[in-house]
Amino acid sequence: MAMTDVPETSKQDKRRSIGEPGALRRLGSNLLDTPSAFRKSLVRHGQPTSDRAKSQTVFTNFFLHILSTRTHLHSIKAATTLGLGVATMMLFIILCFTGVLLMVYYKPSVDLAYASMLDIMHVVPSGRLMRNIHRWSAHGMVACVMLHMARAFYTAAYKKPREFNWVIGMSLFVLTLALSFTGYLLPWDQLAYWAVTIGANIAQSPKELTDALGVTAVFDIGRFQKELLLGAHYVGQEALIRFYVLHVIILPVAISILIALHFWRIRKDGGLVRPSYADEPMDGSASQHATASNEPGPAVIKTYGLMGLMKGKTPAVDREMRNTITTWPNVLYVIGAAAMLTTLAMIVLGVLYDAPLAEMANPAVPENPAKAPWYFLGLQELVSYSAFMGGVGIPAIVVLGLALMPYLDREKEDAGIWFSGRQGRRVSFMSAIFGAAVVIGMLAFTVRFGWLRNWEATARIPQIVITFFNPGTVFVAIFAVWSVVVVKLTRSTRMGAIALFTCFLVGFAILTYFATVHRGPNWDFFWSHNDWPVH
Repeated sequence: MAMTDVPETSKQDKRRSIGEPGALRRLGSNLLDTPSAFRKSLVRHGQPTSDRAKSQTVFTNFFLHILSTRTHLHSIKAATTLGLGVATMMLFIILCFTGVLLMVYYKPSVDLAYASMLDIMHVVPSGRLMRNIHRWSAHGMVACVMLHMARAFYTAAYKKPREFNWVIGMSLFVLTLALSFTGYLLPWDQLAYWAVTIGANIAQSPKELTDALGVTAVFDIGRFQKELLLGAHYVGQEALIRFYVLHVIILPVAISILIALHFWRIRKDGGLVRPSYADEPMDGSASQHATASNEPGPAVIKTYGLMGLMKGKTPAVDREMRNTITTWPNVLYVIGAAAMLTTLAMIVLGVLYDAPLAEMANPAVPENPAKAPWYFLGLQELVSYSAFMGGVGIPAIVVLGLALMPYLDREKEDAGIWFSGRQGRRVSFMSAIFGAAVVIGMLAFTVRFGWLRNWEATARIPQIVITFFNPGTVFVAIFAVWSVVVVKLTRSTRMGAIALFTCFLVGFAILTYFATVHRGPNWDFFWSHNDWPVH
C-alpha cells in the first residue's frame, strides 16, 4: 500500500503514540486561558456593543429575561415609580440574606430562643448589625409595600389590562404583613409575646359575633382560628414553631412566587403604566398625518410592511419604539442605583439604631399597655371598640374592596397620570380633609364621652348592636357615603374611588399615630408618655 493511501486516522494514532511536541504547552496555555473561556461561555453573545447584542443579553439571560429588551424613558423617571418597587424587592432580598445568617444561631425553643437572641447581639461577630438590618428591613418593606400600593392606585395602574396584577399586588401586601408579624414572636421577649397575644385574640374575635347570635356552642370559628394560629389555647412552644416555619419557609416561598409572577405580568401587560403623551417626540413636535387640503397630492409620512398591517391584541399594539432605550445597561444602572441606596439606608439604620429587645417573655406579667407592631396599631385602636369588626370585619371589607377596585372602576382614561389630573388632585385634597375631620372628631368624641358600652342608659342594648355599631363602622360608613356623593357630583367612578381610598389612607395614618402616641396603660388616653401613671 502506498504511503499516501494510509488512512488519516492511522496518522493521528501514530502521532499520539510517539507524542506530539507542544501538547503540554497547549495544556498549560488552555489552563491559563480558562477564566476567559469560561466568561465567553457564560456570556453567550459576547460584549453587548450593538442594540441587537444588548437585546440578546437581556432576552437570553435567566435573571434578566423577565425585563423587556427595551424600556421607555418615562418608566425610569423618578416620579413614575419613586423606586418603590425596586426598594421593596431589595428589602426582601436583604431580609432573606440576613434571615439565613440569623437562622444559623437562632434556636426556635421557648427555653432557648431568648438566650440565642442575646448570643446573636453580644457574642456572634456582627450579629447585632445583622439583626438590626433584618429588623429595619422588615419595617421598611411593610412601609414600601404600602407606599407602592398607593402610588399604583393614584396613577391608575390597576386599569385594564393590569387588573389581575393589582390583585397579585394586594396578595403580596397581605403576605408581607403576615411575614413581618410571624417574625415578631421569634425573639421571645415581652414585647413579642404580648403583641402576638393581641393578634391571637383578634383571630378569636369572631367569638364575639357567635356569642351574640348564640351559636358558639355549635360553631365556634373564633376558637378554631386561634388554635390554628397558635396550635394551642395560649402562646407557647407550638405557636413559636408554627410562626418559625411560616416565617422562614412558607411565606418567603409564597412571596417569591408572587413577586416573580408580578414582575412577569408587568412585562406582559406592556411594561410600567405611562400616559399617552409620553409617546410624543421628545422635542414636542406633533406627528402630522395629513396635509392641508389645498396642497396637491397626499404627503406620505410613514410606510408599513406586511406585518405592520396586522392588528394584534397585546398592550404593545399602537405603541411605537420612539423614546425607548435598551434595558442593558441603561435600566440596569437605575435598578442598581435604587438597590444600592436601599441597602445603604438599611446599613445606616442598623449601625445607628438597635432593634429593641425587652425582657424575656413572661406570661404571668402582662405588658401594660401591650401594643401590636406599628402597622397593626390602627387595627388595635378599632379592636378596642369591637374585637370582631375592628380586627376582622373592617380589614376584610377594606382588602376585598381594594382587590375589586379594577373591576368596579372600568372608566377608560389615560392611565399613568398622578391623581388622574387636576380634578383628582382636588378630590384627593378635599377627601383628606374630610377623612381627617371624621376620624379626629370620632376619636375626640369617644375619649370625651365613651361609646355605647360605657353609657348606663344603653346597658340593655344587645351585644350584636354594640358589635356592629361602633366608631370604626361609623366612619367607614361615612367614608362610603362620601364616595357616593363624589361619584354623583363628578359623574366619575374613578373620582369616587380616589375619594374613598384617600379617606382610608388618612384614617389609617391618624389611627396609627393616635394608638402610638396617645394610648397608655389600660388603653386610656394620655397627651404624652410623660402623663402615664407612675407605679
